[in-house]
Amino acid sequence: MNFDEIIDRRGTGSTKWDRMEAYGGVSPADGIPMWVADMDFRAADVLQDAMQSLMDRANYGYFPGDGEMNEAVAWWMKERHGWDVDPGHMSSTAGLGHAIALILETYTDPGDEVIIFTPVYHEFTNKIQLTNRVVHESPLVIEDGIYHMDMDALEAGLSGNERMMLISSPHNPAGRIWTSGELRQLSEFCTRHDLIMVADEIHHDLVFPGQTFTHFLNAAPEAADRTFVLTAASKTFNTAGARVGTVTIPNPDLRKRFRQALLEHQTQPNLLGVELTRAAYSPGGAAWVDELVAYLDGNHRLFLDGIGQIPALKAMPMQSTYLAWVNFADTGMDMKEVLRRVHEDARLVPSVGADFGTGGETFLRFNIATPRARVVEAVERLQAAFADLQ
Repeated sequence: MNFDEIIDRRGTGSTKWDRMEAYGGVSPADGIPMWVADMDFRAADVLQDAMQSLMDRANYGYFPGDGEMNEAVAWWMKERHGWDVDPGHMSSTAGLGHAIALILETYTDPGDEVIIFTPVYHEFTNKIQLTNRVVHESPLVIEDGIYHMDMDALEAGLSGNERMMLISSPHNPAGRIWTSGELRQLSEFCTRHDLIMVADEIHHDLVFPGQTFTHFLNAAPEAADRTFVLTAASKTFNTAGARVGTVTIPNPDLRKRFRQALLEHQTQPNLLGVELTRAAYSPGGAAWVDELVAYLDGNHRLFLDGIGQIPALKAMPMQSTYLAWVNFADTGMDMKEVLRRVHEDARLVPSVGADFGTGGETFLRFNIATPRARVVEAVERLQAAFADLQ
């Protein structure tokens, strides 16, 4: 796979490229979008072959469903992550955002509180608020340069109205991989307070060399009766447009209620998403992911080294994902001036950290899943934009 290939995605219906000007005020003519978690690489051959096979059939009618896909998901989790999961425990949703909203609607009531660890993926807050539930933020603390959960503060601040905990594992936006011990601590907390655990593990494949990701139910199997695990091929293989996610629910009663909710909403898996996911979770897909992760690792090292050469900018060490989390607090500038320099001078469009909740106010998130030449260019532009700090 040639990840260095420059693909012009302007005018192709790409949110990342075609809406960057509306989001950050930078034209795609000379700007580099580094906001939406979407990769700029050509699709893996296994996906292209699956699409060609679908086209060759020349029929897009009704199909048997997600059975073969779920078998492929189970194979992938076992082979790649050592998680022995039953395909019969899986249900398909129209992406994981849909899964989160449906879980909130099915197992909590309006006014119930949902615990999230901020800063975190902004759609957590959006989904909680859209379903008329209440966000209970538990701000992460920085120790030794990385995030840690402050469980004592969380315990002390409980209202008694909490019904659910929603975690990002690996963590978006900082790429932190929670340890088995931390996950067990969360399990014990949820058991003690009778909370449902929802583990969004969508970035689980994008783990850098020397790091180890542990699925929540591998770390805390005793929590199976209260846990929902969310996975998808969409981040690993850049298939978000196919809108398919998998929700694994070991508890039969909870699983029955979830499937009833899917039935009531008339939600069924779509052919395109099922075929792409089944093809992705294969030996050929595994080989592609190994190449991808090695390439992303090179990008992340280059980007963080470049940021490290700009005094006052601090990038968190990346353990996973392709999302770099950079703190501008020590520049002495307000974020309006930081964004002006990033947008107008550097012509870059990262994600605004404040959107990720408490603790993200002085950060920007940079998507480095793009050909290396663009990462080099982005670093050079940032160094020039903040040259007065050097």
